[in-house]
Amino acid sequence: MAVPTVVTIQPQYGMAVPTVSRNIWQTGLMDCCSDCGVFFCGLFCFPCLACQVAENMNECCLCGASVAMRTLYRTRYNIPGSICSDYCISMWCLVCSVCQMKRDINRRKEQGIFW
Repeated sequence: MAVPTVVTIQPQYGMAVPTVSRNIWQTGLMDCCSDCGVFFCGLFCFPCLACQVAENMNECCLCGASVAMRTLYRTRYNIPGSICSDYCISMWCLVCSVCQMKRDINRRKEQGIFW
C-alpha cells in the first residue's frame, strides 16, 4: 500500500531567502558596537534616529520610539515576542530598542528582505 505524499511547505514566489534570517532580530538588543554609527546617532541625537525608523516604516515621525512601532516591526517580520516585552524594552531601554530596530532595518535592506 502506497503512502500518500503530504505537502507541508508551500512553494514561495520571489527571492529565495533563508527563513532563519526573516524571523529573528538581526542583532541583539545590546549589540551597540555592531553598528557604531547607529549607536552614536541614538545616543547623541535620539529624535533623529527615531524619525529615521518611523520614516523607514512609512509612519509618522512621532511614532518612531513607541511600543506600537516596535510591535508593528516585530509582527511584520514574525519576530517572536509579545506586546508586554515590547513595552518593557521600550520603557527601560528605549535607546537600545530604537537602535536595534534601525540596525535591523539596515541589515534587512542589505539582504533585500525589507519591505
